[in-house]
Amino acid sequence: MKSWSSLFVIALMSVGHLVAQTPWRIDKAHSQIKFTVTHMLVSEVDGIFKDYDVVVAATKDDFTDASIEATIKAASINTENERRDNDLRSDSFFNSERFPEITFKSTSFEKVGEKQYKIHGDLTIRDVTKKVTFNATNTGTLKTSRGLLSGWKAELTINRFDYGLKYNRAIETGGLAVSQDVKITVTLRLNKPSA
Repeated sequence: MKSWSSLFVIALMSVGHLVAQTPWRIDKAHSQIKFTVTHMLVSEVDGIFKDYDVVVAATKDDFTDASIEATIKAASINTENERRDNDLRSDSFFNSERFPEITFKSTSFEKVGEKQYKIHGDLTIRDVTKKVTFNATNTGTLKTSRGLLSGWKAELTINRFDYGLKYNRAIETGGLAVSQDVKITVTLRLNKPSA
């Protein structure tokens, strides 16, 4: 009898844990993954990835135990210029045919201010994985009749050469036609339906 009681308690605890771990759902209509590079030393070019998925799970209201996993389809890159987009999909940059996915998996979610966080994790591009830290801000969390909404903005600057994005044409006046530093800006709106 005791064994059945114990199993029942364990089952209830497991169900409770699964409910608590229900992931937040990304609202793609109000989310974006964007990058910015300097072009010819004098201007910036922005681009987005159109095909991606982000899963966020947290049991605590302050997100200090949150985990994030993101998968981006490299071929979905879009800078509103077809020729440039094809170059970015080539081996000079992402080689999206051979390396179709860019991934990020968090290792810790550190609260450093009232709404500020450091999101540490592993970023993989072209099968090269580096430890990175996003500076993130919770732009607000709102309770509605349908559940919770939470807004986030996270930023990171990487050196593209570290990941094998090797295009490095120099210009006559010195410097690179495309900067080695790439700024990544992620804006997310997350939904968590009422239980």
